[in-house]
Amino acid sequence: MLFAVDAHAVGSRLTGNEVYIRSLLAAMAELPGSWELLAYISRPEAEAWLPTRVRRARVSANPFVRLGADLPRLLRRHRPSLIHVQYTAPLHCPTPVVVTVHDVSFLEHPEFFSSWRAKQLRWTVRRTVARAAHVLTGSEFSARAIARHYRGSAPEITVIPHAAASMFRPVARETAAAKVRWRFGIEPPFLLAVGDLQPRKNQAGLVEAFAGLLRVLPGSKLRLVLAGKPTAYAARVRAAAVRLGVAERTHFLGYVSDEDLLYLYNACELFVFPSWYEGFGIPLLEAMACGAPVVCSNRSALPEVADAAALFFDPASTEQMVRAMRDALLADELRLRLKRLGLQRAAQFTWQRTAEQTLRIYRRVAAADARPSAASLPTAHVSRG
Repeated sequence: MLFAVDAHAVGSRLTGNEVYIRSLLAAMAELPGSWELLAYISRPEAEAWLPTRVRRARVSANPFVRLGADLPRLLRRHRPSLIHVQYTAPLHCPTPVVVTVHDVSFLEHPEFFSSWRAKQLRWTVRRTVARAAHVLTGSEFSARAIARHYRGSAPEITVIPHAAASMFRPVARETAAAKVRWRFGIEPPFLLAVGDLQPRKNQAGLVEAFAGLLRVLPGSKLRLVLAGKPTAYAARVRAAAVRLGVAERTHFLGYVSDEDLLYLYNACELFVFPSWYEGFGIPLLEAMACGAPVVCSNRSALPEVADAAALFFDPASTEQMVRAMRDALLADELRLRLKRLGLQRAAQFTWQRTAEQTLRIYRRVAAADARPSAASLPTAHVSRG
């Protein structure tokens, strides 16, 4: 059997989408079996990320060309048993589709998107879900949201959690601090937040809470480090740092490599995740796997992923965010407990398990040779990988 994967995100710095698909492909390539994997890639950089077992074919980086012309043409030529996509399937797709829908924030919080982008996602994701043979997602939270919004038009939904890559591990703190000092010129102690700078990630709220934290910890040398690709929202975050008088203590690193992230996670005092909405939250597990104490938002899938291994706050409350960070910084016993529980929690998730469960779905879909139409689809049913 040949399984095709739309891997255009690999090498594109699309953060969560890229981490998911490249980690999944790497783990699947390690599994035994006579089946084959074919990745449709858009960028030369993707070559370095793909295992030798994975076949490659090039498609356009332009989504209209990729979805409207390249993928339909190549699927007719290669005739795989299915194609696995994230969110959006090709037009006129001649093969069964497995789609991963990480979240439906574009439906539940359209204010975090441009009006055009929200409208485009509403149309393309609904069309893809309606014709998919199977829907995958990373959390029970997202599965419930998908079933709710696509009731009557979604096929079976399976929850298959994600994981942190094996490279994320504890490193000697002195070594990590030296690497961060050399690479970025940042002197510990610092708080770390990871994620593209966008309204949904709530970095502006974190900057406000950081300013409040410095007021309750006079004399502190703490800094705030924001690692993530800048967007138009970055100007708002920078302006907040200037307005609140913490610009000199706030560092904007932009997109950083996994190797840099490894040392940042290990050198930080706390990892802070103030997001309003997440379908899973891989950075939580990455930070935990490195032994970083985690404080995070109590919204969406984050409590499900972190479980008891994080200290939670309401992202709408600056006061709660300040209190959570202060408590984790000042209470040694609490911080050590968060580190210990975080390491245990991260170890419960592996890409090998994710790959095994995903391959099981591939085989089911291929065996059924499912090509459902919107009119014949059953009511949404949620299962667990």
